[in-house]
Amino acid sequence: MISPKNAGPYIKKNYRKRSIVIVITLLPLAIMAKSLPNTESIIVTASMSSGEFINTESRSATKSSEPLILTPQAVSVVNQKQIQAQGATSVADTLNYSSGVFTNYRGSSNRNDEVVIRGFRYGAKFLDGLSYGMGSQGTTGGQVDPWFLECIELIHGPASVLYGQVSPGGIITMVSKRASSQATQQIQLRSGNKNLREVAIDVGRALTVDNTLLFRFNGLARKQDQFVRDYKQERMAIAPTLTWLPNDKLAFTLLTFLQDDPKAGFRNFLPRIGTLIPSATAGYMPYDMNISEPSFNQSRRKQGSLGYQLHYIFNDIFSFQQNLRYGKIKDRYKYLVYTWNNLNISDTSLSRRAQKEHNENEEFGIDNQFKALLMTGAIEHTALVGIDYKWNKHDNQLWRAGGYDFDWTKPNWGIYIDEHLLKLSTNNNKKRHQLGVYAQNKISLENWNLLISGRYDKSKVTISDHITPLEIKLNDNKFTGRVGLLYAFDKGISPYISYSTSFEPNLDTGAPGTPAFKPTLGEQTEIGLKFQPPNSQTMLTFSLFDIAEKNITSYNNKIGYNEQIGKVRSKGFEAELNAQLTPAFSIISSYSYVDIVTKESNNLLQINQPIAAIPKHSAAFFGRYDFQKNKLKGFTVSGGIRYTGTSYSDNVGGPKVPLYKLYDVMSKYELANAFPVLKGASIQFNAHNLTNKKYVASCSGESACFYGSGRSLFATLNYQW
Repeated sequence: MISPKNAGPYIKKNYRKRSIVIVITLLPLAIMAKSLPNTESIIVTASMSSGEFINTESRSATKSSEPLILTPQAVSVVNQKQIQAQGATSVADTLNYSSGVFTNYRGSSNRNDEVVIRGFRYGAKFLDGLSYGMGSQGTTGGQVDPWFLECIELIHGPASVLYGQVSPGGIITMVSKRASSQATQQIQLRSGNKNLREVAIDVGRALTVDNTLLFRFNGLARKQDQFVRDYKQERMAIAPTLTWLPNDKLAFTLLTFLQDDPKAGFRNFLPRIGTLIPSATAGYMPYDMNISEPSFNQSRRKQGSLGYQLHYIFNDIFSFQQNLRYGKIKDRYKYLVYTWNNLNISDTSLSRRAQKEHNENEEFGIDNQFKALLMTGAIEHTALVGIDYKWNKHDNQLWRAGGYDFDWTKPNWGIYIDEHLLKLSTNNNKKRHQLGVYAQNKISLENWNLLISGRYDKSKVTISDHITPLEIKLNDNKFTGRVGLLYAFDKGISPYISYSTSFEPNLDTGAPGTPAFKPTLGEQTEIGLKFQPPNSQTMLTFSLFDIAEKNITSYNNKIGYNEQIGKVRSKGFEAELNAQLTPAFSIISSYSYVDIVTKESNNLLQINQPIAAIPKHSAAFFGRYDFQKNKLKGFTVSGGIRYTGTSYSDNVGGPKVPLYKLYDVMSKYELANAFPVLKGASIQFNAHNLTNKKYVASCSGESACFYGSGRSLFATLNYQW
């Protein structure tokens, strides 16, 4: 078991903080020693899907397993079957067919799953209920491979009331694969273009005859060339889990994860002239252009975590859950980064600088949840009271040296970069402590459902600049809340309305001498309609939202520092349909309209202008058909289309990035239908961007454009026994 005593060096430095964390950790366990008699058993489940891709419950929106049809908020759920069918190899890709989200913002440069939700960058990620890696404040990213996840949920809109300090657009929650009493034995082999080679394994079983000790092991190894020349991706990862069920009251699951990316992939920028706008003399830049230097290339990431989830049932009314995890992410990068070119449309020369980055991110989190199911007359209460604590430490060192001009029509690869000439330009440390207390009550009376939530956060942030030297301390306290009202008609129609707020301390820093940034605050009003016909496997959601966020920051490339520019507002509409129309035919479809503009800014040219890189319109459709009779039995075909509308290439109404459409296809065959001896084996073919469409994924300014990913073809051999 992990304890705060060994969870990280930060606890040893401060006795008071250590005492608080120990009390938060151990007090609920002491209370459980005096539990009431139990009449309810713990059931270990692995999936909440009621159809091939159809999910009718959410675990994350209310921190309880709650039917989506009764949740007054838009939530998208992606299960493991959908991940496997679509061949997704990143969390961002798993959300390609969900509404309200822009997953392709960085194209082939999306090394950290930087996802835009309802127009806001970036959607914070949570793993098993606790924050993981990069938040919207841009700390070290981390990337969990979807092979290790049971499901992924996208919570649309502010989620601070349950999860603390996050941006108002929404969050991404990930649930790890868990041990189960049902044996799991699976191996997967994959090969494809760009020299893709992959092997993955998933095995689990009960270690005791009475099913009190359960084990599961997941592992993966992958190599692949990237769409940018001379860049590769390599990954090795394992995730053993162990579940202990000593009685029908207690469940304890140990969760471990270790991932090493010796080659973590490409991340850079491209100029607007030569990608979005053709150069007058040379046209467009080659699609696989590497504007860095192959001999000066390091892209390595290591990450690991150790934690547990404890669930205890007191009786029919009261239960308790505790999530705890310590994690660390370590990045090492070297490359030549594109910085700027002049505005002469005939010029193909670029300014570059050599850059070396060292990032280390440590994180400790604990969340305690007391739950109660109560009746007061005809009113049913599902109550939740929680206290959580999060500690995060981020060290960043950046060395730079300029003077490496580059003409992309006559690339001069092979130049020597003397690392001794690199100057340390950034050397800072950011520490964040967050202590939050929250309460929630879902009140049900006949068809009425009222959700009321409130949270108080106490935050302490210390930013230490070791070059200046300068230390900034931010102490922010804030109350956030949510209220939602839903009426569930007997015919499966549920209209709802909700209001929620968000809070996030601002970890960015501005130019030397400028005051510390204020925390960002957000608020949202959402009205929507959900439709789930009785006894059907169909879920349709419509939602209208209006989000305002103030005290946001933006990087000013011309001065080289962040600025707190003011206020933005995002209004939009989302529609999402997941349906198992027949036993053989299922569909996933979505549409999003997002209108996000700057309302207040130091730059008057930005006021009332759309935010760059955010498409107003996007849509997706994915259909799957399983042949169930005759000679084609066991054969599955699927096809999808992803549409991304136009977006602006800067924040002052500059040229637009054209719309683009991408096509995906999949076919699968269960080999036992032709060869009974191969029971449990299947072969699957996937193609992403089938037509090899060449496109600009987005631009955020004259020096921040991104080409999209090219065609990806691969075959997967899967065997379960």
